[in-house]
Amino acid sequence: MKNFEQKIFPYLLLLPTIAIFGLFLFYPAINGLWISFTKWDGINPQKFIGIKNYVDLIQDENFWNSFLNTIVFTAISVPAIYVSALVLALILTRNIKGSSFFRAAFYWPTMISTIIVGLSWRFLLGEDFGVINYLLTAMGKSPVKWLTNPKIAMGVIIFVTAWSLAGYYMVMFIAGIKSISDTYYEAANIDGASFGQQFRFITLPLLKPTTLLVLVLSTVTVIKTYPLVYALTQGGPAGSTKLMVQLIQETGFDKNKMGYASAMTIILFIILAILTSVQFKVNEGGEQDEN
Repeated sequence: MKNFEQKIFPYLLLLPTIAIFGLFLFYPAINGLWISFTKWDGINPQKFIGIKNYVDLIQDENFWNSFLNTIVFTAISVPAIYVSALVLALILTRNIKGSSFFRAAFYWPTMISTIIVGLSWRFLLGEDFGVINYLLTAMGKSPVKWLTNPKIAMGVIIFVTAWSLAGYYMVMFIAGIKSISDTYYEAANIDGASFGQQFRFITLPLLKPTTLLVLVLSTVTVIKTYPLVYALTQGGPAGSTKLMVQLIQETGFDKNKMGYASAMTIILFIILAILTSVQFKVNEGGEQDEN
């Protein structure tokens, strides 16, 4: 009876959680992998075709275009979000007047729908009726094609994405900075360390767990971004801002190519897994260097 209570009963308590994970996480993942090896329109019976979907992906120009857009978008957006959130947190954890108001103001964009954020910025940046171009024209400047110029559109969606998400991760950094003991800074002040030295040798190393969390969560969020980009540019102009998630949605639900879309999803999952593993490895390497 004692062995049952100590060795078997705890695992029985885990069964409901395992069942929920299996039903809503593992089964869809495994089923998605299976569908990626089939030709399926979502209605008629699936037809197994092996790795044909993956072979076709290699030759698909639209896939590689959205793949490259996703890489560029992620590679710039994540550092932009990280730096913006950390700078805001460093400023707002100092005893400045109105810091509570500014914390709420910077966090506010994360509380509204991404569709509303996208449509609001589209109203501001519209080529013909946008507020910003109206002001530029009033000052004698030429209007800018913010959302219709391929060379500018990607920069715009990166800026809006960082603007809309920085406040959320700012809160994490504020919590991390607040958890650092004041004794470190008091000792550094006695030694005459500058603000920059305190940031480099105290704040930044002790924020590593928060940094890892922010990088992993922001990477996953950015790669899955769809409504904001769609509301701003709908993937245009000429596909210059079309990301993989939008291509997957169009392929699966507009063109009814569920198998092909599932193969894209598997590729996207592999990219996310690789990026997350690299971030954990880099953080683990940093901790070992400190030890």
